[in-house]
Amino acid sequence: MALNILKLCVGAESVEDLVQWQTQHKAHWPAGTAEHITRMWPKRAAEVLDGGSLYWVIKGQVLARQRILALEPRQGSDGIARCALVLDVEVIRTEAAARRPFQGWRYLDAAESPRDLPKGRALETALPPGLAQALAEIGLH
Repeated sequence: MALNILKLCVGAESVEDLVQWQTQHKAHWPAGTAEHITRMWPKRAAEVLDGGSLYWVIKGQVLARQRILALEPRQGSDGIARCALVLDVEVIRTEAAARRPFQGWRYLDAAESPRDLPKGRALETALPPGLAQALAEIGLH
């Protein structure tokens, strides 16, 4: 079963911000891909590469994911080796799921991952984090 990665999307206010940023930087990556550089290399790389996705936490909620296509080494201008998460360019919206802030990234089991939104609901605005959390606590979201 695939293993996903959960990461804060720092600086983005919305999924549209993420898409816009990646569109602005697409000249830096091979066609059909985007990259996110992280300091740590996943120790469970084989599981991540077996169909895993990067789930984006935006303003306290998981709202989108991108399929992880590869993990590649990158050298920073400071000489430090890093890991590039090579992503499918398609950003898939997910059901909103509240998450507290954290440093770095976390593994996310497939069974705990938010479901993809149906295509017709992909443009819906997410509920405010407090309301989404309250609904989740009583089993309505």
